[in-house]
Amino acid sequence: MRLSMKALAIVSAILWGASVLLVGLINLAAPSYGANFLHGLSSVYPGFHASRTVLDVLIGTGYGIVHGAAAGYLFALLYNLFVLRVEKA
Repeated sequence: MRLSMKALAIVSAILWGASVLLVGLINLAAPSYGANFLHGLSSVYPGFHASRTVLDVLIGTGYGIVHGAAAGYLFALLYNLFVLRVEKA
C-alpha cells in the first residue's frame, strides 16, 4: 500500500505548523513555557527569534508549515520507494 505524498505533506504541514503556533502563543502568556523549544527552533529557522512577539510566532508558524510539508512529502516519497522494493521481492 502506498502513501499519498500530497496528503501526508498537507497533514504534516498542519500538525507541525499548529504545534509551533500553539507553543508560541502559550509562550506569550506564560514566558517559561516552551522557551527551550523555541530557542531550538530559532537556531534552525533563519529569521525566527524566540523574542516573544506575535510577529515571531507567525514567522515560526510559517517556517513550521513549510518544514512540515517538506518532511511529510519526503517521508511519503521514501516510504513509497521502499514499499515498491519490498513488494517486488
